[in-house]
Amino acid sequence: MTTAPWRDPALPAAARVDDLLSRMTLEEKTAQLYGVWVGAATDGGGVAPHQHDMTAGPAEDFDELITRGLGQLTRPFGTAPVEPGLGARALAHAQRQIAAAGRFGIPAVAHEECLAGFTAWRATAYPVPLAWGAAFDPALVEEMGRAIGRDLRAVGVHQGLAPVLDVVRDPRWGRVEETIGEDPYLVGTVGTAYVRGLESAGVVATLKHFAGYASSAGARNLAPVRAGTREFADVTLPPFEMALREGGARSVMAAYTERDGVPASADPELLTRLLREEWGFTGTVVADYFGIGFLQTLHRVAGTPAEAAGLALASGVDVELPTVKYYGASLVEAVRAGEVAEELVDRAARRVLLQKCDLGLLDEDWRPETAESVDLDTAANRGLARRLAEESVVLLDNPDGLLPLAPDTRIAVVGPRAADALAMLGCYSFPSHVLPHHPDVETGIGIPTVLESLRAELPDAKVTFTEGCAVSDPDTSGFAEAVARTAEADVCVAVLGDRAGLFGRGTSGEGCDVADLGLPGVQGELLDGLVATGVPVVLVLLTGRPYALGRWHGRLGAVVQAFFPGEEGGPAVAGVLSGRVNPSGRLPVSVPRVPGGQPWTYLQPPLGLAGEVSSLDPTPLYAFGHGRTYTAFAWEDFTGPDAEIPTDGSYDLAVTVRNTGDRAGTEVVQLYLHDPVASVTRPDVRLIGYRRLELAAGESARVAFRFHADLSAFTGLDGRRIVEPGALELRLGASSADVREVARVRLTGPAREVGVERRLHCDVEVASD
Repeated sequence: MTTAPWRDPALPAAARVDDLLSRMTLEEKTAQLYGVWVGAATDGGGVAPHQHDMTAGPAEDFDELITRGLGQLTRPFGTAPVEPGLGARALAHAQRQIAAAGRFGIPAVAHEECLAGFTAWRATAYPVPLAWGAAFDPALVEEMGRAIGRDLRAVGVHQGLAPVLDVVRDPRWGRVEETIGEDPYLVGTVGTAYVRGLESAGVVATLKHFAGYASSAGARNLAPVRAGTREFADVTLPPFEMALREGGARSVMAAYTERDGVPASADPELLTRLLREEWGFTGTVVADYFGIGFLQTLHRVAGTPAEAAGLALASGVDVELPTVKYYGASLVEAVRAGEVAEELVDRAARRVLLQKCDLGLLDEDWRPETAESVDLDTAANRGLARRLAEESVVLLDNPDGLLPLAPDTRIAVVGPRAADALAMLGCYSFPSHVLPHHPDVETGIGIPTVLESLRAELPDAKVTFTEGCAVSDPDTSGFAEAVARTAEADVCVAVLGDRAGLFGRGTSGEGCDVADLGLPGVQGELLDGLVATGVPVVLVLLTGRPYALGRWHGRLGAVVQAFFPGEEGGPAVAGVLSGRVNPSGRLPVSVPRVPGGQPWTYLQPPLGLAGEVSSLDPTPLYAFGHGRTYTAFAWEDFTGPDAEIPTDGSYDLAVTVRNTGDRAGTEVVQLYLHDPVASVTRPDVRLIGYRRLELAAGESARVAFRFHADLSAFTGLDGRRIVEPGALELRLGASSADVREVARVRLTGPAREVGVERRLHCDVEVASD
């Protein structure tokens, strides 16, 4: 085979793959369409839905299976603790074994989770994606993505199952922590930056979950999706389109969910017509774990494994993950029986082999990575994790300037999240995701707690600690001591929030959905008791979703929100409390006033806003984009005259922002679109641009936005995406509810249909004054 055309790197990839496919048997082609999860357990704690009943393992052992070749190796590092260097050598050995066993010598694509860092033992645990959204800093997220990609490649991993581009539609959903926020533009720009970083390191980024997963009815994991045509087109899909067009993602993961009775994995309209024919995607579509099997067992649109495999293949799912069950022997038999067209197998195999060619896995000189020693938690990684954690902490309120804390004050630290290192980590961090099944294994990375970090930040302060209660247990026996310690202090720092876990084992995470947005367990009652002492209380929240805080509004000295800020989150939060860090995070999700009344996000049409027709007021306590700081900013010299532009035109507006305080700080200038009258109802406001401005005391900068009419496009009455003539308002603000300047623009001329060629974001320029 060494002289065959498919081995010749001088030939075009398509020619190489066509030659290779012509030489393959049906069994060899189908072998490229599935993964094998060697370490998956059939008992104990699961890390994927229905793992136990769906992981019976192949009917033959691994040695026999790989004689036909193999498409993917599933989570060689993310299934159980393995020392990174040893794991890299073991993976290289497995790859050599796979290459030697098959006729063609082709290794597998190795994939791993990398939602908030490489999900491997001793790897850096970065802030969760919701914290990325809070930072409003795509450049830093791209830098993190590049670092994660380098670590994956250093140990022989080719594909990362990230980022999550689902847009939050109901914050009760357990996987909110995995999302970037409730606005498609923020999700798209930040998610695209992560994709660029990962792909720049040579790792295949996998967009998930395509599409609509976060719109599950009732906030229940895997529930049917009730999103209508326009919500799906204008809210759900844009982040995916942006990440493909501008990020260059080479893989997409089909969602578990169904929309209007059609499961995503059986939807050719979604996976073929839209994704490939309209958007021009040429990479691979992979199944979410066991998603093909769910067509038979959960969705019940297939009666047999062969029917499920045929539906998925015909729709456009190229790879079965995590392990072979439907694309193996049952698919071969169905093809031979004429039940599934072999052309569908060829189509999927061609896409897989083209990607392997792109990765160099078809080259004759391919050699697996064999690192002797690998450090997955370097000082540089930790520095990145610290910077992102610091940028993501949101100061929600500080009405009387209680923060920063005085350096020599008496502090009562109270709460179940203060002294627990896992309070920093989300569900897909290795310590939260895998180590609960290995209780005797150490965490593998240093994770300073808020308590430890606050003591280090304020060495002259007198700090006491009591837990008060657990995260979700009903026991209140610790309340008395917590209240007593608080009464003796000058200030109380109450550190409350979530425990990340899987399938109900946490209060946040996959399968950890909630009925309302009240603080978990008895933490709300504990906070009531602390506030009743009369001692000023600083509420610090370490959570995976927003929680309703209206009950304590006006009664707290300060409120600090951190969304699972990663291994360096403790020092980041403590730095905000001490004043070393000037908070710059902004809310990527609204914070509700009351626990019920969900779902609600800020993307509401007028009928979804507060009004006299209902006694329920959905107005959030803290709006999307909100965040305070320890300095002050003046917005000056706004230029945005009333103007008319054609429906294919552009318009410039600008403002100067000056730091009028006595210390350096960051302002996040946000541009929102308001469409007063349209042919279908539109969100009252929606984000279309933003820029972080880091300014020294007294420094100013001028930020200019170029708005293009394409950014006003929406799905019209006939299902086409159009730019419609009429009046628009461009609102510059410090949040979606804090508008500082307004430009009024009228679009003139005929309505214009737009497609994949349309502009997806504003051009932004910043000049120092």
